[in-house]
Amino acid sequence: MRALWSILLLVVSNVFMTFAWYGHLKLQEMKISTSWPLIAVILFSWAIAFFEYCAQVPANRIGFVDNGGPFNLMQLKVIQEVISLTVFTLIVTLVFKGQSLQWNHIAAFFCRILAVFFVFLK
Repeated sequence: MRALWSILLLVVSNVFMTFAWYGHLKLQEMKISTSWPLIAVILFSWAIAFFEYCAQVPANRIGFVDNGGPFNLMQLKVIQEVISLTVFTLIVTLVFKGQSLQWNHIAAFFCRILAVFFVFLK
């Protein structure tokens, strides 16, 4: 159950992370933030990133083997990277029009999946 909670919190964290890192570009595209000074864009992103950390930190604590979770640090990181790429890909294709998946993006994603496989090998 701790593995599931850890992974779900990582997904939530990565949704907020993606919007913190790239959401301002969508606002700019929509002509909402084009006149904002850079510091306002940074503060806006930080405000969103706060919620990312509210999910990321508990996800790592719950999932970490020394806290009773099933994952070591390397496993947590690789899982997070795959979740990050998955969430990013979904958000970009749904929210940012004109961004299409190409074969090399899928190949890179497959390599990340292989990384998960290899990090769990004994």
